[in-house]
Amino acid sequence: MYAVLSSGGKQYRVEAGTTLMLERLDGRPGEAGAKVTFDRVLLIGDGDDVTIGTPTVAGASVSATVLGEALGPKLVIFKFKQKVKYRRRTGHRQHMTRVRIDTINPTAVRKPTAKADASEAPMKAGDVAEKPAARTARPRTRKVAVAEPAVEKAAEKPKARRAAKPKPKAEE
Repeated sequence: MYAVLSSGGKQYRVEAGTTLMLERLDGRPGEAGAKVTFDRVLLIGDGDDVTIGTPTVAGASVSATVLGEALGPKLVIFKFKQKVKYRRRTGHRQHMTRVRIDTINPTAVRKPTAKADASEAPMKAGDVAEKPAARTARPRTRKVAVAEPAVEKAAEKPKARRAAKPKPKAEE
């Protein structure tokens, strides 16, 4: 069984027992050994049975254990402006949290609320979404102007702004 979860604006494909490097959870340093639950599960797959969330699978969650923190790879930021000798070089290392995926819970632990309607139900891989009804065009109420007969103007050559210089006569 695998799942696709969303954390820190990124999506990760996870399976039970895998280790994952995420951006720092909740912006706070995580304690090693702490339990974390990811509720934003976008997809759950089990063999040929795939459940796709719209956008998340209702009630699904992924449990994980925090293993520790680390810094991500160094990113070099280089600014340069030509001709004025402007150069700036800085670096950045993102704080990351390393977690181990413990279990993937495909169903809801809590009961769904009465407000949940059928539109929030997860979509199966074989399901086809209903096509919205075709829009009908409104009848046009604008009047069409009757074209007047075009008056043809004689093609006139535009006049020269200045008088052309007289050409020098060839010597005999």
